[in-house]
Amino acid sequence: MSVLSNLFTWWNGATLGTLFGLRRFTKVGEDQFGNTYHQAVKPSPEFEGRHRRWVIYKGYADPSSVPAEWHGWLHHIHDALPHEIGIKRHDWQLPHRPNMTGTPMAYKPKGSLDRGAKRQDVAADYEAWTPGD
Repeated sequence: MSVLSNLFTWWNGATLGTLFGLRRFTKVGEDQFGNTYHQAVKPSPEFEGRHRRWVIYKGYADPSSVPAEWHGWLHHIHDALPHEIGIKRHDWQLPHRPNMTGTPMAYKPKGSLDRGAKRQDVAADYEAWTPGD
């Protein structure tokens, strides 16, 4: 079943149609997460004569897993590939963490329904506004 779902769904890998369409693209690189990056062989009139660029996610399609340097290349911010630019990663930059919204590991602030819906008591000096006052 998983082989069939990989061929016909976009959220957990490239679809069959995408794999056939990649014949017109050249693989230009891969990032540390296993995502592969491709560029069209011929310029596209829809992209004002620029080469169309594409990412194939490894596993689940998570756009937040595209590193900043590859994001810049994908969106034609710079034409050089990340390894050609020599972008230096700083020690204060944290490694990527996927978006956890909708999962059990999602951020749940105090007062949210998933944490018992218990809100913090309001300060004693607070007085609600009512219209006409």
